[in-house]
Parts: sequence; C-alpha cells; structure tokens
Amino acid sequence: MSPTPTGEVRRTAAGRDLVLTRELPGSLEDAWASLTESERTGRWYASWTGDGRVGGIIELTLVAEEGSPTAPATIEVCEPPTRLALRTGDAGGSWSLEVRLEPLGPDRTRLTFLHHLAEGDRAQELGPGWEYYLDRLLSAVGHRSMPDFDDYWPSLGAGYAEQDRLVSDGQPPAH
Repeated sequence: MSPTPTGEVRRTAAGRDLVLTRELPGSLEDAWASLTESERTGRWYASWTGDGRVGGIIELTLVAEEGSPTAPATIEVCEPPTRLALRTGDAGGSWSLEVRLEPLGPDRTRLTFLHHLAEGDRAQELGPGWEYYLDRLLSAVGHRSMPDFDDYWPSLGAGYAEQDRLVSDGQPPAH
C-alpha cells in the first residue's frame, strides 16, 4: 500500500488548488523569515536574489535539485508576516504559489501552502515534491537531517492522482 499524502486537492471557483499544511516550531516572525530571507530559504528550498518587493522579480536557485537550476519568480503578494504569493515560470510553464501563516501561540505557527493548479497541472507530480520541500522546511527550522526525496516520489503520486480524479469528477476527496 502506498503512503497517504498529507495534502489535498480542492476544487475552487478558479479551478483546483493543491493544499498542504505544516505546523512549524517557533514564532510567526521566525516562520516568516524562513519564507522570505534568502539565507533561510536557501536552507530548504531556494536561495534568491533580485527585487524583493511586490511586482519585483527574483531569481530562485533551487538547492535540492540536481545542478541547482534557477527560475525567475514574480512577487505577487507580500503581506508580512502572514501571506506571500509568487508566480514562477520557465520553459515548462508557470506556477502560482501562495503561503499563509497563522500563529498557534508564541511557539508554533501553522503554514498553509497553496499551489493554484493550472489546467493540465498534475497533482500526482506536484504533490510529492511539495511534501518533500515542506518537510525540508520542518527539518531546517528544527535543525534535523533533511528527508530523502525517494521517500516521496513516486510513492505519494497515486494518492494525489486519485484525489485529482475525484475533484475533477466533482467529488470531494476521501480522507
């Protein structure tokens, strides 16, 4: 039996969203820094350079991908310390990504990650990757060893494919 995804595919007015949540140790401000400061984002996802303001374009250098590829991203929303939205794009297409933070007390923060899926985006390919990166974030803030991508792909793909099928057929995914 395949592992169960922690995220879910949800139908929205605009289409579908891939939604994942994590509880981070630390304050809201610390979580925000892990999402917005290049040195901190470089610990788990990508370091960045460029124009870090709404409407600005930054260049992401992915840290866990072979060859450390780069990708441009436009900052669409930046509402410190609770909401950040980016649009990334390359020859393979464009992604609309959003992160929301909510304090759960002085020492815990809920992170909600949304990948606003475009027509043709396949949750079975995207979900395992975002699970991996968000678990890398947990490892970075908790000062633990990084997870292995082989624990996520392809084993989580089938669960996301089933959710995507159900949502596309107009049914709620089972949990």
